[in-house]
Amino acid sequence: MLIGYARTSTLEQDAGLEAQVRDLTAHGCGKLYQEQVSSVAPRKALDAAIDFAREGDALIVTKLDRLARSVVHLGKIIETLEAKGVALRILNLGVDTATPTGKLMLNVLGGVAQFEREMMLERQREGIAKAKAEGAYKGRKPTARAKADEVKVLAAEGLSMAAIATRLGIGKGSVHRALNPKAA
Repeated sequence: MLIGYARTSTLEQDAGLEAQVRDLTAHGCGKLYQEQVSSVAPRKALDAAIDFAREGDALIVTKLDRLARSVVHLGKIIETLEAKGVALRILNLGVDTATPTGKLMLNVLGGVAQFEREMMLERQREGIAKAKAEGAYKGRKPTARAKADEVKVLAAEGLSMAAIATRLGIGKGSVHRALNPKAA
């Protein structure tokens, strides 16, 4: 069976998630797992996809960065899949770990992807430091704090933290901090 896994980092990336689901479906995935979480957060759908996979199956992703956050993480995923007799295919790279060449290519490309990410983060840190030195960097706007009054009004109306978070487009943790400032 072909098992598809799609992921985006944020809820604002709906189009990206839809594109992944479309590509995985077109590739013939009989079962799809999808989620919208950061690569460093616990990924329940990925865990469920790996748990579901059986010998002879293949886990399919559209891009390598949708699957793993580092070469080490990628190695752990591959090790788990290999132990179960499950192949990994990455559509945009044409990589299939069912072949020795596919395994080699995946390791090389994983290393390059991690290098690129580390270089991007280094440039980002340098840019932020420069902007701070010039007084131009203010950070992101505190969107949740700006909605503290709305949070309190909705809580007084009896809405749950989850309902308030959904209505205002903020996280449940932000709602909790707005209602319990001493806990922050």
